[in-house]
Amino acid sequence: MKPRLTILLCFLAAMCEGIDLQTAGVAAAGIRQQFHPDNQMLSFFFSAGTLGLFIGAIVGGRLADQIGRKSVLVASIVVFGIFSLTTPLAWDIVTLTWARFVTGLGLGGALPNLVAIGSESAPQARRNVYVTMIYSGTPLGGAVASLTSLLTTAAHWSWIFIVGGIVPLTVAPMIGIWLEESRAFHRVKSTSSGADMRPPGLFAFLADGRGARTLLLWVSFFLALLTLYLLLNWLPSLLAAGGFGKSEVGIAMTGFNVGGFLAALYIGKNLETPLRHRGVLLAFIGMPLLLLLLAHATGRGWAVALLITVLGAAVVASQAVLYAYAPLCYPTRMRGTGMGFAVAMGRIGSIAGPLLGGLLVISGRTPSQVLTGLLPIVCVGSVCAIALAWRQPPQMPD
Repeated sequence: MKPRLTILLCFLAAMCEGIDLQTAGVAAAGIRQQFHPDNQMLSFFFSAGTLGLFIGAIVGGRLADQIGRKSVLVASIVVFGIFSLTTPLAWDIVTLTWARFVTGLGLGGALPNLVAIGSESAPQARRNVYVTMIYSGTPLGGAVASLTSLLTTAAHWSWIFIVGGIVPLTVAPMIGIWLEESRAFHRVKSTSSGADMRPPGLFAFLADGRGARTLLLWVSFFLALLTLYLLLNWLPSLLAAGGFGKSEVGIAMTGFNVGGFLAALYIGKNLETPLRHRGVLLAFIGMPLLLLLLAHATGRGWAVALLITVLGAAVVASQAVLYAYAPLCYPTRMRGTGMGFAVAMGRIGSIAGPLLGGLLVISGRTPSQVLTGLLPIVCVGSVCAIALAWRQPPQMPD
């Protein structure tokens, strides 16, 4: 199968994941109206899906190194599609939270395998481009979720989850029929004994010179996902608290995701050139500066929406860099598990992000203070990610 068809199918799967990842944040206003949760309970709801993502990433990555990337990917998409579709059947905030947890299990199993299949199927000279093209589907899916919320009233919040269920259940059969298993996985499996195919232990990722890169990767993922998920889940509420109307919030969050989509495509192409470090620096240095500007922005309207769009570009571009570099850290026999652990470290951050946002809001912080409270985290994460970029091997190990 041509690599481009593989990338297209993986891109569609990533877009499905992006829709589901965004649903909780953009549906929050309607959920508040129907179930009346306090900020603490809303934080638990936001974090339930990411707790499922954490578990799903580890389990899905380990299974992928045993039975293959494609089987785990299709199963994961079906799981999160079914449970997203049934989320509106929840009768209170507790059952809604459990539904998001199970949806997260499927979401967590999908992303490590999308990146592994994409990186193992792409030509060496185009690997970073293809991986970031796949990942760009995630913010594009988030934009679809934001647009869905913009076209519906808060009382019809369930439609966001219905769309988030129908789309993946439509894409899953296409992947099952047309997507081929990773040839690199087949090659390693055919030349390895049963003992060689057992999933590696945690310390295997710190051995053979991989320790520094692995630790930098884990810390970068943790802090980057903490930032992203705090913004995805709480930024709509913070904007509303700052006086933005529903349509203005929807436009701003759509811009956040569209900016991320375009930035992911740009930086992926940039990573294949001698100027790749310039793009990395631009994303990771720009992110704290843009966050500071947004925290001190006054007024409403297109100027703030544009600033949020550029911030989304920087935040998502930083994610794209990490997903492009992660497969380079591990050989094929442990790449699925390695990606699973890396994504899981990020998922711990994505659990902490909404909870941190909730704590800042509950403590009486203003929207501006919540954003400035993120700055130290963003700065440390940027330093780690830049250090990781400078330690990358020239090509992906077999």
